[in-house]
Amino acid sequence: MLTILGFVMIATFLVLIMMKKMSPIAALVLIPALFCVFVGKGAHLGDYVLEGVGNLAPTAAMLMFAIVYFGVMIDVGLFDPVVRGILRFCKADPVRIVVGTAVLAAIVSLDGDGSTTFMITVSAMYPLYKRLKMSLVVMTGVAATANGVMNTLPWGGPTARAATALKVDAADIFVPMIPALAMGLVAVFLLAYALGLRERKRLGVLSLDDVLAAGSTTETVTADETVLVGAGGTGKDGRTPLTRRTGGGGAGTGATDAGDTDTGDTGAGHADAGDTDEEDDRFQGLDPDRATLRPRLYWFNAGLTVLLLTAMIMEWLPIPVLFLLGAALALTVNFPHMPDQKARIAAHAENVLNVTGMVFAAAVFTGVLTGTGMVDSMANWLVDAIPEGMGPHMGLVTGLLSLPLTYFMSNDGFYFGVLPVLAEAGHAHGVGTLEIARASIAGQALHMSSPLVPAVYVLVGMAKVEFGDHTRFTVKWAVLTSLVVLGSGILFGII
Repeated sequence: MLTILGFVMIATFLVLIMMKKMSPIAALVLIPALFCVFVGKGAHLGDYVLEGVGNLAPTAAMLMFAIVYFGVMIDVGLFDPVVRGILRFCKADPVRIVVGTAVLAAIVSLDGDGSTTFMITVSAMYPLYKRLKMSLVVMTGVAATANGVMNTLPWGGPTARAATALKVDAADIFVPMIPALAMGLVAVFLLAYALGLRERKRLGVLSLDDVLAAGSTTETVTADETVLVGAGGTGKDGRTPLTRRTGGGGAGTGATDAGDTDTGDTGAGHADAGDTDEEDDRFQGLDPDRATLRPRLYWFNAGLTVLLLTAMIMEWLPIPVLFLLGAALALTVNFPHMPDQKARIAAHAENVLNVTGMVFAAAVFTGVLTGTGMVDSMANWLVDAIPEGMGPHMGLVTGLLSLPLTYFMSNDGFYFGVLPVLAEAGHAHGVGTLEIARASIAGQALHMSSPLVPAVYVLVGMAKVEFGDHTRFTVKWAVLTSLVVLGSGILFGII
């Protein structure tokens, strides 16, 4: 009974948010509360929620101060050279922009923290996606999938958990998996290229100067700034001049699935007048004259960031403490006057509230899943459902199970609760512990878009994309990437 209710609860949550019948926060709170009553444990709801909140409170604190820290670093111009370099590479070409998104997310993911990756990636790429009216779910999908592959680094979390749970060395898990993970990263880059081609067909190619042009006058694109129209072109070679406003216009929430685009409007998107000011404000991240820039403190800020990331990797202090100290120091040095500090905190308050609110709402979901025993019941059912004949292939089975289980469960629940059971089953059939451990990290590309991962709310919140839209678009590509990693591991004899 618990197994059925657990799967029904998860399915209900996903359906409601993808159909946009409920907001993620409301769904994360109300649905598990209702199912807790169905299970007959409504009297213990408070205990389950408090336990979940207690478990996720350090994560919420980390996200809160990480958003403030990196928000300040973006304000003072630390990442402007990165943005300019990406813009030079992208040249307002949708293919280069999407590939650049994947490359940037993969590089920044080396720090092992998904929230950091998403804050930097979105801050760098969001303005260009908005100005070109590109689909923002393409950005969130590519960034999440790239980060998922890179999340398998020994200091990223899953590999360390697998090593701890099975009492093996993390290097023995990760190093042999490098070729398979490299193939997964190649798959992400190929996916980014294919999605970029879709966006290019839908939108065309503009010159970079045209994209960055300020003002609100209407002008016609000249011959050397032609927008390629994917359908309905009436000009020479199917190309038509495009009259547009250079000062704004957006793509609404930007949550259009690139694969479901209606080409009847030539992919120009629909401008939302209410979003124009907001879009222009966000684009000011590239303004070389903004008042918050601190060029004289550039090397201090760069050194502080490197020190912070080094401390995270070396685990000198807990991550929430590091970001708390870093945010306080960054605010004090860059904005010594109290009114300026208050202004910077207020500027990032919306992101902080959205993300931390989502984390604490997710605490209700995970608290009920764990406290009622639904997680254990579902995991045991899946393990018991493995046919006896699949025993010698427990590496493959573990890899396949890692996809749904790390999506519907926290990494802690999977690696400390389920993985030891799978390892024991594999050991009984002569499958090595290391083989099981390596297979268990194959599903991380999908895991990073799980509603139970706090960092994904940083991604969709900063990109202003509905979580349901992100899920509907990303899951299929993340599953494909995870299967590439798993298949490569089997092909190379690693798993």
